[in-house]
Amino acid sequence: MVPKQSNTGLFVGLSKGHVMNKKELPSRSTDCKGKTSKGVHFERNVIREVAGFASYKKGINKLLKVGKDKRTLKVAKKKLGARKRAKMKREEMSNVLRWTRATGGEEKTN
Repeated sequence: MVPKQSNTGLFVGLSKGHVMNKKELPSRSTDCKGKTSKGVHFERNVIREVAGFASYKKGINKLLKVGKDKRTLKVAKKKLGARKRAKMKREEMSNVLRWTRATGGEEKTN
């Protein structure tokens, strides 16, 4: 599909229509929704180090170590309720597993 060209002011043709300038709006607080700040990120990392993972996350980790990605997704979906959340959790846990393998350390288990 051809990208939309800017309007020429003519009333016929591909780029017909009144010429307008797009208004620059100030940034809103809702634009930042969902971003985690440095402090919150640090706190979550400290809590994860101290408390370890939840039991279902440990199960997901075991399945990922064996290489059962599809089963991991099914288990995560059952626990979290939504496929999108399950896929995000599976990706997060595979990143944790990759990080622990790269550093050569074992993750903390309770």
